[in-house]
Amino acid sequence: MKWMGSIIILFFSISCFASDSIIVKKDSRLDILLSKQAMINKNGVYLTHNNKGPGYRLQVLSTNNRQEAYTIKGQLLQLFPDQKSYTFFQSPYFKVRMGNFTEKAEADKFKKQVESIIKRNVYVVRDIVEISLKPEELLLEE
Repeated sequence: MKWMGSIIILFFSISCFASDSIIVKKDSRLDILLSKQAMINKNGVYLTHNNKGPGYRLQVLSTNNRQEAYTIKGQLLQLFPDQKSYTFFQSPYFKVRMGNFTEKAEADKFKKQVESIIKRNVYVVRDIVEISLKPEELLLEE
């Protein structure tokens, strides 16, 4: 935290014009820096070191047939190239899930679209998902 004091000193200029008055001028960039840091801290509570956190995915298949799981995953990748698909083994089943949704409403909306295309039941399930911060939430140089 020692460096934070140095940054704050850089953003403030203090002027003394008389023995009894001090004028402090704050650089407007300090407010931007503090708001971005607050956003990162707020989101950081839920994130792990590799930007994963609680969210939702669509479970498209649960089967004990590995080939069927990989076939469905391939179809999902072709139909929805902008969504990530995941296949994992949870004994005795292979499960195929897709998407990284932080909001349940967002997952429900996409679920309807997927069901109408692939003609099978799809379930919204809680999972640990990859979370990508929006550019305005990242601490970038201005």
